[in-house]
Amino acid sequence: EEGESYGMPAFIYEGRPLLGFRAANKHLSVFPFSPDAIEAVRDRLESFELSKGTIRFTPEQPVPDEVLADVIRARMREIAPSR
Repeated sequence: EEGESYGMPAFIYEGRPLLGFRAANKHLSVFPFSPDAIEAVRDRLESFELSKGTIRFTPEQPVPDEVLADVIRARMREIAPSR
């Protein structure tokens, strides 16, 4: 469901933040609220700026759909491991 976490728009899953979004002057960011979710795909994001909890990108070079889907799946498993 749609919601807010840490002051930014976010999708909420099982009552916890799943993925947040933010736009800045020179980039866009997604926040999976999990360093482990980013680590799971780090090798596939070599040309992107990463931090512990953020993937930064531009409209000209978006995060590949399959990589973003894997980030979301990793985060969903963290939130609800039995699903």
